[in-house]
Amino acid sequence: MKTNSIRSITMTAIMITLIIVLGLFPGIPVGFLPVPIILQNFGIMLAGELLGPKRGILAVALFLVLVALGFPFLSGGNGGLASFVGPTGGAILSWLVTPLMIGSVLKLTWWRARWWREWLVLFLFGVLWINLCEIIWLATIFHFGFSKALIAEMVFLPGDVIKASLSVMVARRLRKILSHQFN
Repeated sequence: MKTNSIRSITMTAIMITLIIVLGLFPGIPVGFLPVPIILQNFGIMLAGELLGPKRGILAVALFLVLVALGFPFLSGGNGGLASFVGPTGGAILSWLVTPLMIGSVLKLTWWRARWWREWLVLFLFGVLWINLCEIIWLATIFHFGFSKALIAEMVFLPGDVIKASLSVMVARRLRKILSHQFN
């Protein structure tokens, strides 16, 4: 097996593990919403940044397969198919596309991506995408009403902005370390 293949498999496995570990932290309940504040979005965004579109989707898809099989890897020890149709289903399903969008845009602009540009990509295709999917999910499946779901979802924005910022800082630092390590 080539060194790049081993490195690729290892990075993907580490990312899956990180997403699982982030799920060990219990969600912070929001009294008026059936959706808690969680840390796993950080791992999903990081997968797109570090692994790129293909391996990022692979890592998240494998994680979601494990969850669907019943492993309690979601925040608060949740798992199983019911998680995909419950109140958090909109966010969980959006995770599959998130690394594709983040990784694709960053791949196109990696050579000129400054910190704020990378953060903007995460904000648009990580934070806003996940929140939009959650709004649509709550409005349609749980009959919240679009405007009520939109207003309720605002509670997640400050934390999601912090997670996007941390993701950019961690990814940029890890890319720098890994490029020195393997060159």
